[in-house]
Amino acid sequence: MTDKHKNLSAIKEVFANKQGLKVLIAGSVLQLFLGIIYVWNIFVEPVADRLDFSVASVEYTAAFMLGAFVVGIIVAGRLQVRIGAQATTLFGGLLLSGGMFATAFIPPQAAWLIYITYGAVGGLGVGMGYTAAFSSAQKWFPTHRGFVTGVSLAAFGLSAVIFAPLVELLTAFFGVKTMFMILSGIFLCAVLILFSFIKLPKNFKSDPHPASAALLGKDYFEVKEMVRFKEFYLIALSLALAVSAYFVLNPALAVFARGRGFGHTGAMLLIVLAGGGSVLGRLVVLSKKIDHLGGVVAMLIISAASSVTLGFSEGWLFAVAAVAVAFCFGGYTSIYPVITAEYFGVKNVGSNYGAVMVGFGLSALLFPLLFNLFDDGIAKYAVLASLSLAAVIPVVLLMAGKRKFKKPPENNTDLSSPKT
Repeated sequence: MTDKHKNLSAIKEVFANKQGLKVLIAGSVLQLFLGIIYVWNIFVEPVADRLDFSVASVEYTAAFMLGAFVVGIIVAGRLQVRIGAQATTLFGGLLLSGGMFATAFIPPQAAWLIYITYGAVGGLGVGMGYTAAFSSAQKWFPTHRGFVTGVSLAAFGLSAVIFAPLVELLTAFFGVKTMFMILSGIFLCAVLILFSFIKLPKNFKSDPHPASAALLGKDYFEVKEMVRFKEFYLIALSLALAVSAYFVLNPALAVFARGRGFGHTGAMLLIVLAGGGSVLGRLVVLSKKIDHLGGVVAMLIISAASSVTLGFSEGWLFAVAAVAVAFCFGGYTSIYPVITAEYFGVKNVGSNYGAVMVGFGLSALLFPLLFNLFDDGIAKYAVLASLSLAAVIPVVLLMAGKRKFKKPPENNTDLSSPKT
């Protein structure tokens, strides 16, 4: 069977799973709203003006949000087992909406509160909703994890394409305060409409749905078991280093662009193009032709070359390099969850990938500060390129090792050595 026929067959199988398709569609629409976590660059300057806060201080809100996002993923991995995917999704959506609403009323004399309302509360909500929607969809399609991951995370990345111009429009017509209130209302309506569709296959634990039979027939690991394997640390370290370039570039993209010859409109267009690049990168995981580990290595090398280019380029070349960094970010962040599932099973992928993403959160908090320690110039971007290349090393070690583990008996606590 050719690759084309295999892809068509996979799509037919997905559409034949009617209930699973509802979960995937609802979850993807929800991800479209949750992806606003990556659109902070469009908020930076108007929020800085309203709160009389420095641009650099406002940019750092994104770091708080991404850090809280990881905490939300970890919390949701446990919470959805106890209260269900629907309740977890609803709770996360309410946190995001409430955080946005509270942000509208922050006074200039307490501008730091934005780190709590939009950053911590909003990020926590995004992480919870993201995990519930993503892991639920994967459990409905255990034999098409790459496809489901690509669709879900493409929607997550598409948020920048939609919300960047929307936020710009709302801010121009209504001002920052009302803009946040309107967004809060939009997000509240979205989660109230969609949360009821986010659910696991019927009797997933005791009597697996046919779509999940293959999943439960394979070895899977809980977080406490996974952390005893060196492969977990290699995946987490690689992810933490990989995302550094994007975490430095994205929150300040509009500011960087204007310093490289772009006007206001051009900078806004570049934000949209970068969002589109992220979506395109996420869709790469749909291709069966790409080896997951090999794909990560290729994207990290491209990201490193693009990071160096950002240091000396202007105009269209700067735009190409920025979009390339976003493309690679979208691609490899879509692959890492699949790699985690391949090594440690899909059943607990929500909580397992949450543990992997601890490094993701630390990267968001630390690398923007590290970047600002260097003087302006190509050296700053050479550091980002070095971090991207360093992320290749753990992946190469993964490629050289064993990729299939057996879950040991319940009474066997020796997990130090993978078995095949």
